[in-house]
Amino acid sequence: MSARENTLRALPDVAGEAQPGLAGRLDWVGMDEIQMPVLIAQADGTTQRVSAKVSAFVNLDRADARGIHMSRLYLHLDRHLSAEPLTPCALRRLLRDFLDSHAELSDRAMVRIRFDQLVRRPALASANSGWRSYPVEIGARMIGSEFAAELDVEVEYSSTCPASAALSRQLIQEQFAKDFAKSGTVDREAVLAWLGSEEGIVATPHSQRSTASVRVKLAAGFDFPILDVIDLVEDALKTPVQTAVKREDEQAFALANGQNLMFCEDAARRMQRALDADERIADFRVRASHHESLHPHDAVAVATKGIAGGYDAISR
Repeated sequence: MSARENTLRALPDVAGEAQPGLAGRLDWVGMDEIQMPVLIAQADGTTQRVSAKVSAFVNLDRADARGIHMSRLYLHLDRHLSAEPLTPCALRRLLRDFLDSHAELSDRAMVRIRFDQLVRRPALASANSGWRSYPVEIGARMIGSEFAAELDVEVEYSSTCPASAALSRQLIQEQFAKDFAKSGTVDREAVLAWLGSEEGIVATPHSQRSTASVRVKLAAGFDFPILDVIDLVEDALKTPVQTAVKREDEQAFALANGQNLMFCEDAARRMQRALDADERIADFRVRASHHESLHPHDAVAVATKGIAGGYDAISR
């Protein structure tokens, strides 16, 4: 049978058949982990095509309908995401098409798009640079005619424990007092040599790789500020993980850690202050997770903008 003859045949559509014994409305129906390229606008005006995983859903508001039209969701995704960069306006049009293609079935639509944002970062001290990959998730939801968009990013950074630093300094002081107990006066060169020795610096504070998970809800009229949010977080924390590292870069990183001792509570408050000052961000939720080297569990702090009806501490 030819392809043309096949298209003229009446194909069965059991999704439209009611099942009275299983009638009921469903909150969300759709597809997850759809493999699809998307276009991301860059700061220099160009676009970057990246591989993404997409979730697409509508509700099933008609209790007697057996299912939705998943192929329609997929075809709308393919048409929209391959044609224009991700913006709130583009996602609004996409969700409107979801609902128009499910008239009398659905009045809510949702899409979530996950990808990695690649950014080239300079080294701290040397002339080198390297690539950093930041997990990003963009989401949009339409309920009737009401639309909302949000952005999630993850940033890895280093955190050095203030308590451990204080305890280490105490041990170094005690070792100094012991090693120089018999000296009436202290020779400067001897102290410098002692400070540069393993015998002198008997303790070091513990630090660990940490993760900042940030969700922001955009104010109306703004595009997704992916790199700007990443930069806001890294500038607030001051110790993002590095790419290309020579000895001078490692030393600069050690200095940044020593000058930015922080508990997870400090990290969350730093991010809270930075995001609260950005007019593009209507609401936010931040989670600072310090993957402790001292013990096998994480130290975690969560902060929100604190607006009525906004994100709360237990939001996903």
